[in-house]
Amino acid sequence: MNDSASQTTGDEQPDSPSELTLANLQSEVDTWIKTIGVTYFSELTNLAVLVEEVGELARLMARTYGDQSFKKSDLGRNLSDEMADVLFVLVCLANQCGVNLTQAVRDNLEKKSIRDKDRHLNNPKLKVADPSDRT
Repeated sequence: MNDSASQTTGDEQPDSPSELTLANLQSEVDTWIKTIGVTYFSELTNLAVLVEEVGELARLMARTYGDQSFKKSDLGRNLSDEMADVLFVLVCLANQCGVNLTQAVRDNLEKKSIRDKDRHLNNPKLKVADPSDRT
């Protein structure tokens, strides 16, 4: 990307990760699909692709944080790219199914906040010696 592509003139969307909202992401993915990707895969195909992408993320997590060793085919892969692949396909599915991810996440956090208000606080497995150790 050249320097002029990252500058804005007022009419353009700022080229900053901090400006990428879920709504913007859904719109950008939709535009990408319709211009570069040509069209969406079917919902069932995208579900299969999502499972595949989650599997690739799981494989890398198992090798990075788990007990498995790396294979030559794992080299060059990185967690952020694998997570972005999962998110991309999930956004495709949301677009296809008419799901507003901003509202869905808000609703889901509210549900969890009500349901789990005391649940995790009272879970002895989650107790830490020093509250500042939580990261």
